[in-house]
Amino acid sequence: MVIRSGLAAVSAALLAMNRQVEVREVLQTIVHSARDLLDAEYAALGVPDDRGGFAQFVVAGVSDEQWKAIGPLPRRHGILAAMLDDAAPQRLADVRRDPRFEGWPAAHPELSDFLGMPVADGDEVLGALFLANKRHGGPHGERSFTEEDERLLRLLAEHAAIALTNARLYERARELTVAGERARLAHELHDAVAQKLFSLRLTAQAATALVDRDPGRAKAELHEITRLAADAADELRAAVVELRPAALEEDGLVATLRTQVQVLDRAHTADIGFTVHGVRALPAAQEEAVLRVAQEALHNALRHSGAAGVTVTLERRGAGGAVLRVTDDGRGFDPGAVRRAGRHLGLVSMRDRAASVGGRLTVRSAPGQGTRVEMEVPGG
Repeated sequence: MVIRSGLAAVSAALLAMNRQVEVREVLQTIVHSARDLLDAEYAALGVPDDRGGFAQFVVAGVSDEQWKAIGPLPRRHGILAAMLDDAAPQRLADVRRDPRFEGWPAAHPELSDFLGMPVADGDEVLGALFLANKRHGGPHGERSFTEEDERLLRLLAEHAAIALTNARLYERARELTVAGERARLAHELHDAVAQKLFSLRLTAQAATALVDRDPGRAKAELHEITRLAADAADELRAAVVELRPAALEEDGLVATLRTQVQVLDRAHTADIGFTVHGVRALPAAQEEAVLRVAQEALHNALRHSGAAGVTVTLERRGAGGAVLRVTDDGRGFDPGAVRRAGRHLGLVSMRDRAASVGGRLTVRSAPGQGTRVEMEVPGG
């Protein structure tokens, strides 16, 4: 039976796993939780691919320098293959003496006692979780994993499978959301640019018909062609910016948003500025929601408001939270009239994004007085 402190440790490990939504973060949390819970020197979790290797392999207890020196990811062979193929736990007093042991690279740490457990969702084996080198011995000085350790690791692996499955579903849902947004952008691009190209064609035909009998009117039509062509170019530039994948994971929210504002400022006649005050890194879901709301608010300001100036502000709020503001000096609108007319200008999607991460969105606007979109999100 697990003692009280053991139950508390298991509970803490399970809570830590279920707080994460990114697959990589879930894998890392599983490995570190297992290592701490069972007092092991080393821990690892491998997620197999369909080519006899591992799509992902996360370790704990090995430094970055050691990991680089070890070399490529291991192949599925020996005891790792047994866990994945047979979906059976492996508890060994000395892994080096097992007949299935096939050695390891020169820089690999020396492993002795070994405990491995498949992470499975029903009949599907999602990965192989294993620990090595028990750090502290039992009451008689023995330093190897026990039957009780195996039971604890099995419990952890069962919950790890749930957390990993949920993380994969989350990432898949996000991919579908991105695909949906790209489809929306493609539809908007088609409608906006097609309409302007149609107007260009009609205006060019009118100019051609007028050039001999009314040169003055023909000249005016040519000026209109120039304006329509510039508008179409603006639509294309804005669409390219929105379709370009945002480098949130690599650059973070502040750098990504600053880059997008700079690109839009070059692409549009409106003056677009960006300021930031004391913002720290937010959880991945919050950063993505803030970025998407900023993009939608900028889209509205640049395409619909006729603004000469747009300001994007990001500042810290409370203990680790943040506030985004997108303010323009455009023609503004009556939010109530927009709702009654069945038009939303993206307001519903922005509110949904804010609510999905525990945030709040407010929109202040009036005819002739510009618009301010404000989104507040909590920290992690």
